Amino acid sequence: MNLDYIIPNDWSIIEERFDPSHVKASESLFSIGNGAMGQRANFEEKYSGPTFQGSYIAGVYYPDKTRVGWWKNGYPEYFAKVLNAPNWIGINVFINDEGLDLHTCRAIENFRRELNMKEGWLSRSFVATLQNGIKIEVNTKRFLSLDLDELGAINYSVTPLNSNASITYRPYIDSGITNEDTNWDDKFWDTLNVSHENNQAFIQAKTMKTDFYTCTFMESQVFIDGKSILVNPNINADSNSASFSYNYEVKQNETYTIHKFGGYTVDRNHDKYELVTAAKSVLEKATKSGFTVLLEAQKNAWSKIWDMADITIDGDVKAQQGIRFNIFHLNQTYLGTDARLNIGPKGFTGEKYGGSTYWDTEAYCIPFYMATKDQSVARSLLTYRYKHLGKAIENAEKLGFTNGAALYPMVTMNGEECHNEWEITFEEIHRNGAIAFAIFNYYRYTGDYSYIPEMGLEVLIGIARFWHQRATFSTDKNKYVILGVTGPNEYENNVNNNWYTNYIAQWCINYAVENIERVASEFSTDYTRIMNKAKLSKAEVKEWKTVADNIYFPYSKKHNVYLQQDGFLDKELITVSDLDKSQRPINQKWSWDRILRSPYIKQADTLQGFYFFEDQFTTEALERHFDFYEPFTVHESSLSPCVHSIQAAKLDRMEQAYTFYLRTSRLDLDDYNHEVHEGLHITSMAGTWMSIVEGFGGMRVKNNALTFEPRIPKQWDGYSFKVNFRNQILKVNVCQGHTHFELEGNEDIEIVVNDKAVSISPNNLVTVLED
Repeated sequence: MNLDYIIPNDWSIIEERFDPSHVKASESLFSIGNGAMGQRANFEEKYSGPTFQGSYIAGVYYPDKTRVGWWKNGYPEYFAKVLNAPNWIGINVFINDEGLDLHTCRAIENFRRELNMKEGWLSRSFVATLQNGIKIEVNTKRFLSLDLDELGAINYSVTPLNSNASITYRPYIDSGITNEDTNWDDKFWDTLNVSHENNQAFIQAKTMKTDFYTCTFMESQVFIDGKSILVNPNINADSNSASFSYNYEVKQNETYTIHKFGGYTVDRNHDKYELVTAAKSVLEKATKSGFTVLLEAQKNAWSKIWDMADITIDGDVKAQQGIRFNIFHLNQTYLGTDARLNIGPKGFTGEKYGGSTYWDTEAYCIPFYMATKDQSVARSLLTYRYKHLGKAIENAEKLGFTNGAALYPMVTMNGEECHNEWEITFEEIHRNGAIAFAIFNYYRYTGDYSYIPEMGLEVLIGIARFWHQRATFSTDKNKYVILGVTGPNEYENNVNNNWYTNYIAQWCINYAVENIERVASEFSTDYTRIMNKAKLSKAEVKEWKTVADNIYFPYSKKHNVYLQQDGFLDKELITVSDLDKSQRPINQKWSWDRILRSPYIKQADTLQGFYFFEDQFTTEALERHFDFYEPFTVHESSLSPCVHSIQAAKLDRMEQAYTFYLRTSRLDLDDYNHEVHEGLHITSMAGTWMSIVEGFGGMRVKNNALTFEPRIPKQWDGYSFKVNFRNQILKVNVCQGHTHFELEGNEDIEIVVNDKAVSISPNNLVTVLED
């Protein structure tokens, strides 16, 4: 079912009725995070209906042993998974000894849930009639602090409406939890100690195998009509949990409130023997400030993020809500404050994909973080890959490659490959190209070349060595071919000469050679260090060039297009428009065998190459390839619509570009792929940002300067965005008929708009009329 219950709103995600069939989807959509931890929007009180409980700590994972029917050489031994962490948000609520449970209430009225993206908080309110006849009003609000990123805060209030009531709050922490996504139902957590004192409780636990030590903590305060009261709690603790019971006789229309502070301290940031001490320090800051002060700090922190990252859209509320939803979740997932972390495709919203790092980071996320924060954040993401170069070389060695060839993992937590589907683990090798492209893209955008001699060139050498060895010389074609691969389009496995893979392999080798020559010329000390470390000779580089200069690209003279792979024209070429809608999505309706024999494309494949390497192709060539491949594309990957939106805008097909934009921006809000209950598509959200900035805004970096070709959908009155380009912040405001540019900085900047040079001075509005 497509979701249709989310209320259109500029700044909030809102639902206004309780429907048990929506609970899991809403738990994903209303998820909150602060970069260091995150959680699905589970109810604080007990809910006995279908639910997907999930709280997650960044960087804490478990190596879940691979489960396959037939082991293959080179398979990773485990799939690393972000763990469902001990639960700290729980507050069981009892009204005259009956537990509050929305699944069993006699009636639920005025249910409303809001995720306020502007200020960074989640609220819920409703009126419930329990089986015992007591009618109550409930109001909750919670957030994960950006300023104190080990802390979360909850304000939970109950007002009895039709009689006095004995109300008990029972806040708890619990380490007896499991992952929904587990291969062998292993025990992931070992609880070491449960302790409590005063109104504080602590659970010390460590992960099995990986030995991450954590402390889950809580402290609570209670209030009547906003005034603090002292209630001595009853305490209950066992081997995995601790709870406090705060009972109070509440008069009709009085409001009984609990403030609960909780969260995690982790040995990634503290000595493992000092985690409780660190937790006490966090709680002291929390209780000293109080919920209201902490909430104001939260609003201020989000205000600073939005000041740089916001995109405004005038005249289209659904489009506005969509882009802010995407930007909000990107910032909840990763803020660039910890270089040890990366961006998982589901972020903190679910367990699919294990919370691991994919090629999505380099291909889609780095542009967003470069432009909306500063270059240090993007550099940290590149440094993350450099630190994993040794593991990438090990990954390649396991598959039989030698001499320092590097194959970056498809899925990883620590640099080791941990994906265990052979057609992806062994064959979706184009991911190597995304790593190299990100290095190129970073330098192109920031102008900071220092990363390459310091770290990046070693990465490029390892990648070039891999492509050199992965290519095979075909005497029949008198060319080098790359056999047995899966391109970005995962609906074609084990194909030969995937055009995108062959093209990016050639580009990687040439880019590595180009930078070897530049570092040799301009950074002689680094060059000597790197050549000695890599044991790279001129003869080897010459061998790489032989491969790059003679690589094979499948081409159809009949259609005048590059073929996605050698056998594409052998398929029955029925377009998506002629496919019965009842068969969609095909990944949920068809056997895998049928999908592989079909012409249908999961995501941009050949067109992904045209997106990355736009400057190397004419607009006419793009148009031919777009017209040939788009009709066969089902867009059942979250990474597909954004690329098509950008390219449709470049071709000035604005209606099509707008349709693709809505699909990428509201992919989760409208549940296009019928899977939002599993979690959100975080990394593709960066593609939504690109759809506006690179698509409609036409922003590129050419000849060391920002260029724009602004376009605007007819559905919009205007839109605006900011980019941080080389430490100067440029605001772009596109309206029907003209575009405003405004510069925050100290020096003039030269840009190009519709092929014409434009000079912009700081704090001086420049207007460019549409041609």
